[in-house]
This record gives sequence, structure tokens and C-alpha cells, in this order.
Amino acid sequence: MLPKKQGRARGEAALGYAKPRTYEDLRAVLSSGTLHFPKRLRQVAIFLWQHPKDVALGTISQVAEQAGVQPSTLVRFAKIFGFGGFSDFQEIFKEHIKGSWPDAKSRNGLQRNGTPAPPNLHFVHGLVRASQASLGRIGDSFDIESFERMIGVLAEADLIYVIGSKRAFPVTAYVSLALSQQGVRNVLIDNVGSTALDQVSCVGAKDAVLAVSFSPYNSITPDLVAAARERNARIVSITDSMFSPLVKLSDTWVEVIESDFAGFRSLAATLAVGMALVHGIAARRSLEQG
Repeated sequence: MLPKKQGRARGEAALGYAKPRTYEDLRAVLSSGTLHFPKRLRQVAIFLWQHPKDVALGTISQVAEQAGVQPSTLVRFAKIFGFGGFSDFQEIFKEHIKGSWPDAKSRNGLQRNGTPAPPNLHFVHGLVRASQASLGRIGDSFDIESFERMIGVLAEADLIYVIGSKRAFPVTAYVSLALSQQGVRNVLIDNVGSTALDQVSCVGAKDAVLAVSFSPYNSITPDLVAAARERNARIVSITDSMFSPLVKLSDTWVEVIESDFAGFRSLAATLAVGMALVHGIAARRSLEQG
């Protein structure tokens, strides 16, 4: 057996990167495309990418349960990156969120006067905080260049097809409505009567697709986008990690990560980005027509 230090060094050399020292280093490695994980490790990677605060604050059992894997899978994932175990790996997440820890009262479900919050009020506050956290990420790391490219692609399209299912459907339905109110021709792929593939079969080369998808990624949205891609439509997407199957299908995309509370995930940031996209498309078209 190789000495630990020697084995780790060889492992790092084989993988082509040094041991991540920060959360940003880890994200850079994950987004490099050089690592190809089996299903369970990919599941861990997606969770770590989207929920660094949960990783920082949770025990290994809690994080494993939230990620839907066994604790041993987290240990295995940490060792891939040169860490002795999960607790060492967890330190880079703790450093990342330092300074943004919620105060003790809000973590324990207490009101400002120190008395317990009524259950429903506590739930409302929790969902509001999740929405605030989601919106806060937009200001911190939003890719404005990709967003501007998305506006350009959609503004130039003859017809915009809007695709999203399950949790993404409220977003796509609202975006479609807002586009119509701005006089922008669009088609909402709603799959009523299982007709989604038939709807997409009408996509033309001068059209564009706006797709929205969140993990766990369902198959129908990427299948529909792939079908539109085959018809030479341009594709833009809103999704929540570089592991999304939409990324490889898209001409450009933006990342929006939503926080959750008690199993309910916010849509606040995605809706904000969607409405800003509608505004940008309408403004670009108005400028070009004027």
C-alpha cells in the first residue's frame, strides 16, 4: 500500500488538480468537466453544489439523508478530493458560509422577543428566509453575460417555445403569460393530452426555446429540448447546476439555485430572473423596431 501522502499526491496528479482549499476551488474542479461520477457520487456533487450551507451546518448523517445517499458515500466523495474524511471536507463549506450564519433565535424558531413562534408563522418565516437566500445568490454570482446572450437569442426568434415541467411549470407558465402581455409570440409546452412532442415538432430553425429545469432532473424536459435542437432551434435555459442535462443542449444558460425550507423549495429567484428576461426581450425588440 502506498503511504498516505504519496498515494494522495498520485491521486491528485492522476485527476489533474490539486486538493481544493476553498469552496470556490471545489466548484471550479466540479465545473471543469474533467470528473465523471457514477450515479450516487453525481447525486452528492449536485447536492453540495446547490446547498453549501446545509453541508456546513449538518452532521454527516443529516447531509447524507438530505442528499439521498449513505454517509459512507459522502466519505468516499471527500476522499476523491484528497480529504481524510467528511469532517475535514466540511471545513471548506464552513469557511464559505462564515459571516452568513442565521442568528440563534431564527434557527430555533423564536420570535424577536424570545418567545416561541406559532408553528404556521415559523413556517412562513422559514419560507421567506429561503426566498431571501435564493434572491441573495443572484446578486452574488449571477452570470450577466450569459443572461444578456439569452435575451439576444430570444429577442431575435420568430417564435419562442417555453418548456418546463413539474416544479418548473409555474415559472414557464408565468413567463409565457408575461411574454404574451408584452406582445411577444410564444408557445407554452404544457403537455396537455401528452402532446408535448407534437408541439415541439412544429419548432423551426428561426425559433428559440427557453427551458427551465431543476434537480432532480426529469427526462421529459431534456428530451423535448433535444428534439427542438434537432430541428435547429436555438436553446437557452435556466437551471440549477452545471450537472443539469440542459447545459450540453443549450447555446447559453444561467444558473439559479433555490433554497428550501422544510422540504418546500422557493421559486422566488427563478421567477425574478424569468421576469427580467421578459423585460429584456421586450426592451430589445422595442429598441430594434424603433
